Amino acid sequence: MVDISIDKLISISSRAFSDIPPMLSPELKALAGRRATELLCLLQKKNGFFAFESSLRVFSSVKSSQSYSLADWNSELLWRREYGDCVEDALFFAEDVFGGQFCIRNDEIYCFDPETGEFSYLANTVDDWARSVLSEYQLLTGQPLAHDWQKMHGSIPVLSRLVPKLPFVCGGEFSVENLIALDSVKGMRARGNLAMQIKDLPDGAQITFNITDN
Repeated sequence: MVDISIDKLISISSRAFSDIPPMLSPELKALAGRRATELLCLLQKKNGFFAFESSLRVFSSVKSSQSYSLADWNSELLWRREYGDCVEDALFFAEDVFGGQFCIRNDEIYCFDPETGEFSYLANTVDDWARSVLSEYQLLTGQPLAHDWQKMHGSIPVLSRLVPKLPFVCGGEFSVENLIALDSVKGMRARGNLAMQIKDLPDGAQITFNITDN
């Protein structure tokens, strides 16, 4: 297997979150399907990492000070249950600076919008995903805003993402002023509630959204 793009992405990333050789549980392998070997190969090369000024996080196979484990992140206990059955067939393995997820679904790689609960196709294989991220990292990871936010506020707390105070889907601006560093799980839970509210609602319907940093 030739992983040219994965190797390039790894070469510009942080140190590995864990030096423990990765393993995938049977449940995670089932979700990853034909991409399970590719995901495991990625983690064998580097078991979790940040890239693009921490705007991209690839989850490690085990919990660390800088990452939830893949098993924990994909469990029902953290945030997935907030989205109901719309996420039951996806394995989430990485995220952008806003908490937008990259996942394996139906043997392909998708982006998952936490505000709407919608999936959009990105790539066929894990190496193709890495190639897309490398070529469109500003769009796919949110690196420009991550850079600007950190110039003003310092490093993003390691288990947090930059969540919009007014959701983007509700007209919130892609600006530093509209972003708050929030624990990743809290951010996903809050937006899961939002996604379920707006699901199948007509345009102009009233919704409630509340996000805090405590």
